Amino acid sequence: MDKKLIAIDLDGTTLNNNSEVSQKTVNTLNKVMDLGHVVNIVTGRPPRLVTDIYNEIGLDNPLISFNGSLGYNPLAKWNHAYEYNIEKDVVFDILNHADELGINLMAVEGKQLFLANREADDEIGFFPTHLAPEEFVTEENLTEDPVCLTLQISPDKMSKFVDYIDNNYGDTLQISPWGGPDSIVELAAKDISKKTGLEVLSDYYGISQDNIIAFGDEFNDETMLKYAGLGVAMKNGQPKIKALADDITEYDNDQNGLARYLEKYFEI
Repeated sequence: MDKKLIAIDLDGTTLNNNSEVSQKTVNTLNKVMDLGHVVNIVTGRPPRLVTDIYNEIGLDNPLISFNGSLGYNPLAKWNHAYEYNIEKDVVFDILNHADELGINLMAVEGKQLFLANREADDEIGFFPTHLAPEEFVTEENLTEDPVCLTLQISPDKMSKFVDYIDNNYGDTLQISPWGGPDSIVELAAKDISKKTGLEVLSDYYGISQDNIIAFGDEFNDETMLKYAGLGVAMKNGQPKIKALADDITEYDNDQNGLARYLEKYFEI
């Protein structure tokens, strides 16, 4: 069998509903790597929420985070490392219009950067509930161009926010809604997606599209699943994602669906 590149999304795919990677999944991924194939995390998560999982699986290779906007190796220098940034002046411009645009919370992130405009209430889990003085978004603290902005917007002002971004930054930024009840959106560089990261990995390893297997469950996995030679949607995936995938796992993410699919595919 040709060497395969296995690209794995995390939430709803590799992780169970408690956001944990099961021991069975760890064992299976390592068996696949022992056969000579490569496994790479390709996630929407920021680095700070990937490192523990990366270490738990026992990886030592590059990973893609922020939905394709950042590619790096946490353990070593990587000559294909990259990042797509947002100019920090844009951050301050958006914050200056926070009230009129309904911006309640904003997290500003990069590879080793995490700032926020204010402390969050407990019910919105992604945003910090306590910030040290150096963790607030100020001109003094924000000294580099970030990779991603995550914002919680008042639902009644969402259309105003979208219009402002489209009218002022539509040629350089894209808006991606999270879905769910908290009205959260991400801002990142335009036309960058998980496919971007997969293309870099494919080039780095010299593995063709035909030999890429990608697993995902959500809308942000669409470009990755379409690019891969074998795009596999999780049983628990969005209907649209399952409809465009080449295959669907027999079991969901809470039943080790990824691991069981790989066991069957590689006959391990």
